[in-house]
Amino acid sequence: MSFFQDAKLVLVQATDLSKDALHVYVGLGVMLLVAILLRRPLRDSRPLAAVALAAVAGEIWDVIDTLSHGGTPRWSLNWKDVWNTMFWPTVLFLMARFTNVLKR
Repeated sequence: MSFFQDAKLVLVQATDLSKDALHVYVGLGVMLLVAILLRRPLRDSRPLAAVALAAVAGEIWDVIDTLSHGGTPRWSLNWKDVWNTMFWPTVLFLMARFTNVLKR
């Protein structure tokens, strides 16, 4: 198992959260961290793009790990992980962009 996979398992055990729940937290965390660091509002597309980049990069790493250990990628699970990572950041982005809910 790679360091990346080991680190994910340590996070699952340390937080007592499922891998799916961790994807949700990572997506929200990346979005908020990038928005804060770049001093951009949530309606800006850059924080959401950072989440997409992180989600896709993580799944590419998972596929590479799977292939390097002789496994077959399970594309439906990879898609589910991207979906879980992107869902709430996308909702926040759309709310910030198209409603008054997150306005000052």
